[in-house]
Amino acid sequence: MSALSDSIVARLQDAGVGAVFGVPGGGGNLDLIESAGRAGLRFVLTSTETGAALAALGQAEVTGRPGACLATLGPGAASLVNGVACAYLDRAAVLVFTDRHPLAARDRYTHQHLDQRALFLPITKWSGTLSADALETAMRVVLDAPPGPVHIECPDDADPVPTGDHAAPPAATPTPAPDWRAALHAAVSTARKPLVIAGLGARRTEDAAAIRALCATRGIPAMVTYKAKGVVPDDHPGFAGVFTNASIERPLVEASDLIIGLGLDPVELLPRPWPYRQPVIYVGSWPVATGHVPFGLQCITAVGEAVGTIDRALPASAWNVDDIGRDRARQRHLIDIPADGLTAQRVVEIAAARLAATHRVTVDAGAHMVPATMIWPVAEPNGMLISNGLSTMGFALPAAIGAAVADPDRPVVALTGDGGLLMCAAELLTASREQLPIITIVLNDASLSLIEIKQQQKRYPAAGVALGPVDWTSLSRGFGVAPFLARDEPELVGAIEQAAGRRGPSLIEARIDRSSYARTFQAVRG
Repeated sequence: MSALSDSIVARLQDAGVGAVFGVPGGGGNLDLIESAGRAGLRFVLTSTETGAALAALGQAEVTGRPGACLATLGPGAASLVNGVACAYLDRAAVLVFTDRHPLAARDRYTHQHLDQRALFLPITKWSGTLSADALETAMRVVLDAPPGPVHIECPDDADPVPTGDHAAPPAATPTPAPDWRAALHAAVSTARKPLVIAGLGARRTEDAAAIRALCATRGIPAMVTYKAKGVVPDDHPGFAGVFTNASIERPLVEASDLIIGLGLDPVELLPRPWPYRQPVIYVGSWPVATGHVPFGLQCITAVGEAVGTIDRALPASAWNVDDIGRDRARQRHLIDIPADGLTAQRVVEIAAARLAATHRVTVDAGAHMVPATMIWPVAEPNGMLISNGLSTMGFALPAAIGAAVADPDRPVVALTGDGGLLMCAAELLTASREQLPIITIVLNDASLSLIEIKQQQKRYPAAGVALGPVDWTSLSRGFGVAPFLARDEPELVGAIEQAAGRRGPSLIEARIDRSSYARTFQAVRG
């Protein structure tokens, strides 16, 4: 397979892939690692295959180019699934390579045998067996709109000769408005209080610049989804908060007369009924489903290009910019809930005050996610990485690894709960081995707090959510990661200062009071 491995590495480098993450097996991926080494393409050994896929996702989002990961056949391939599914629902371009039994065996072996193409097909844009033409198909499909993962299984005896057997089906061609410019012009031309909601499809630098300029010159508000934090910076006068289809944003949304979804993919939103009556239009590079958000018009084009049409069509705004600022303050006040001890909100506020200007942040799923996404200021797209479409726990640390490898000049803060970190704690060893500039802040409350809140909402007693004590400082020290303990605000400030002054990875265990979580979620989600 060496010729094909060399071809894979060359194509990865041409596509801007700077590293491959994974756990090697004994088959074709050994050839791939050897070819990568000869070509100067970095291979990063992760502790788990899931961590490899999530690191590749982080790499893809930071660079805007494909990420890459590999695993062995059977259990290795199966362990990739959660990370690949996350990339699929978050529209991240990731190339996934797995071993397989030799083609000559014709599936006569049952040991460690799975139908891996069938396994990955529902969570990838395409899945195939390595050949010269399959490689070209994968490289094309991974970046076709919407971007997403592709899977290639790599037998030792893969055929380097093009066979024509692996062509991907053509992408579905959307049915656009006969003239999207005219339709878009008509849709916005009477709106006096339009509201922009920027989503994951608006994260290109040029799209973000166009959206910021539109909001500034027209005096209109913009909300962002979790994935689009930074498209409109938190300190922009038009920034109106985070949109998730929750309750906290409803007063501002209901005051608008038109919702303009720029790159807004419904996969980003809470799965609850759409409560708004005003018209909704969509602008983005790929068509989206309308079963959840009732888009009356879809303009399939580059966001930045459409923003110019919107700017020319809009009448004078009836928004009061001061009202936008007051609503932003209202939202922050609603989650400023006191408690007897150190809260997640205060941890985020203190960490952000010291680190947000210099560090990228990754956020895990869990109860801390709400204050983290609302409070941590982000100035550019992909300055915050988060699993939104899948909302998987165990995301923050592997994604931080991918981000730090892809962008070594910018350190990363990984905000995670103790439940999430337990799912990927072995990746602390990866961060240590690679000496990555990652500060992991684990909010330790010894509980699966988000699930506990949901039990409370259903009036169930707490059951199956108590994690028990973990000595995170001893655990991180064992992995070679510098440990710090924070039981109150002064200790947290000191720990952050010490961690920020280090070159390698650090872990701060913040022991928090979780009593404010339920009221925070009630204020935000209703």
